[in-house]
Amino acid sequence: MLERVKRPLGRLGHNFIDGVWRVGAMARFFALVLSSSGTSFKRFRLVVREVYFVGVLSLVIIAVSGLFVGMVLGLQGFETLQRYGATESIGMLVALSLVRELGPVVSALLFASRAGSAITAEIGLMKATEQLTAMDMMAVSPMARVIAPRFWAGVISMPLLSAIFSAMGVFGGYIVGVVLIGVDAGAFWAQMQAAVDFRYDVLNGVVKSLVFGVAVTVIATFEGFDAPPTAEGVSGATTRTVVSSALTILALDLVLTAFMLRADD
Repeated sequence: MLERVKRPLGRLGHNFIDGVWRVGAMARFFALVLSSSGTSFKRFRLVVREVYFVGVLSLVIIAVSGLFVGMVLGLQGFETLQRYGATESIGMLVALSLVRELGPVVSALLFASRAGSAITAEIGLMKATEQLTAMDMMAVSPMARVIAPRFWAGVISMPLLSAIFSAMGVFGGYIVGVVLIGVDAGAFWAQMQAAVDFRYDVLNGVVKSLVFGVAVTVIATFEGFDAPPTAEGVSGATTRTVVSSALTILALDLVLTAFMLRADD
């Protein structure tokens, strides 16, 4: 009986210690990335190239997803507002939902799934094929040459992708609300303009997307750099990137929203 209790408790304790160790190792890794960033900015073309891979190549999935999310918001919003005779407020509902919450959060989840997993797999494969070791032997820092450009590319791309997601979502809401259902176009834009505050809504959304960009790219680069140099190791690291990023984004969203609401009081 005692043995049956000890084994699960032992596994739980081992997992907890391993989790604490990984958080500490990730914080140290983040500090190393920041300290290596100066060298990367001297060769800014490396960052620009990574912006293309993690940002530009994610545009299609971000834009299409934003369009569909906006259209669904338009349909759901019209159904709800119709009960209260306030269908002209559909533009306000779609814009506030996207700018405050759905834009930063959903685009970050999509970014983690598409770009974060790709970053982890690429770095993990470079480690498995000993390309990182070869750089070390040639006195080229992998942190400055490989990790830091990908980190800054993610930080730069995330707010832009989030803005594109929100813009496409508003366009989707316009298609459903104005073009398909027949809400007055002037009322749609006027309600939206009156309700969306630049400092509280837009800037807070930008801050969220910046924080999500930092979190996702740190997790993705760390998991790739820490991956065991085998096919199974790289596969496991890619899975951990997607799962850890999603949970981190949702947890950070809760914390940031609480702080922003508190600051607005």
